Amino acid sequence: MGHTAGMFPHRHDPDFYGWRVVATAFVVAVFGWGVGFYGPPVYLEAVRQARGWPIAIVSGAVTVHFLVGVGVIASLPALHRRFGLPVVTLGGAVVLALGVLGWSCAWKPWQLYAAALVSGAGWPALGAVAVNAIVAPWFIAKRPAALSMAYNGASIGGVVFSPLWVVLIGKFGFPAAALIVGTGMLGIVGALAGRVLRQTPDGMGQMPDGQPPAATTGATRRDGSALPVARLTRDPAFLTLSLGMALALFAQIGLIAQLVSMLMPALGEQGAGLAAGLSTAAAIAGRLLVGWGMPSGIDRRRVAAFSLLVQAVGCGVLMVSGGTGAPLLLLGVVLIGLGIGNATSLPPLIAQVEFASADAARVVALIVAISQGAYAFAPATFGLLRQLGSDNIALALAAAVQIGAIGAYLLGSGAYSSRKARCHAACGSDDRSGA
Repeated sequence: MGHTAGMFPHRHDPDFYGWRVVATAFVVAVFGWGVGFYGPPVYLEAVRQARGWPIAIVSGAVTVHFLVGVGVIASLPALHRRFGLPVVTLGGAVVLALGVLGWSCAWKPWQLYAAALVSGAGWPALGAVAVNAIVAPWFIAKRPAALSMAYNGASIGGVVFSPLWVVLIGKFGFPAAALIVGTGMLGIVGALAGRVLRQTPDGMGQMPDGQPPAATTGATRRDGSALPVARLTRDPAFLTLSLGMALALFAQIGLIAQLVSMLMPALGEQGAGLAAGLSTAAAIAGRLLVGWGMPSGIDRRRVAAFSLLVQAVGCGVLMVSGGTGAPLLLLGVVLIGLGIGNATSLPPLIAQVEFASADAARVVALIVAISQGAYAFAPATFGLLRQLGSDNIALALAAAVQIGAIGAYLLGSGAYSSRKARCHAACGSDDRSGA
């Protein structure tokens, strides 16, 4: 890790440790998404071919994998406080590795579902909430840029691990592939947890962003206490943020799960694979563009709404193409891809400015948990629509859900402004400097 800081530009302090932390969060995200998110669809096919079980049984294990993580995600802030970030992150990697090994060794359906419970409990410790928890203590003003780079590990995880799993399983078999990847993940994540994640800004005598903060971002309260969960769940700003993220990810995961098979008739198997890679490249570009280019003080909900609008237009382009025109298909893929990364990284940034620092980690955990509970059912829903209707029906649903998410985000702007006005006197300062 000695030279990783040089990968990241615009540092005021050459000794600022935060960019090493971002690099570590990037690697954690690569493994978290590569093994825990993009892996299950590959495991599904490997188990189906090896055991000959009906696709519905194996698909059910994938849904269990994602649903069981909902409770773990909501509990992550408390686990981080009690056991510390390094222990929870490494523990999650151990549990995830054991769960995937269980997938590979399952001889009966109940064993497969037990393995899904284990893998689903492990991967959130390397997922979106974990990445935010790793980066947040080190950045305030530059958090959008820092998170955009860290979350790009999720996209790279898909680029690297989706084909890697296929190659390893094809050459060595699923159990050996699970051992190889699991051992590598434990070695790398363990080393990073011990060397980097145990560091804190206070412990190193550093300030967030590597410089004295001119102003904080987000609301603060004089007593520094956290709002009770019951009050959060009655807060319109929280409810609209949760709804916006859940709808956006439901549409997005449903599209991603079906995109390659939608493109195959026109582009062929290889062309569809390349188009999926193009959407990943667009996701990385879109996330970096927002992270580094988002103006200071802008309403981040409007940025999220615009990103979703671009994706909805992409769905419309795919519908207009009729599934045959390659140029329009590729344009639609790029437009959808531009918003893929922002659907994950923008909601935590909205929470940063709309909630007190004592509440932000809990808010992020809750909105991610709610979203995962929603998108766990997206692949099956979109697949059923395609089976019963057509690709255009599935695309129309995606666009409609994205428009609904836009409405939720924009409605929440007014809710946050009203709460801010009501609570200003009681909460003390409420400075939206807008990182």
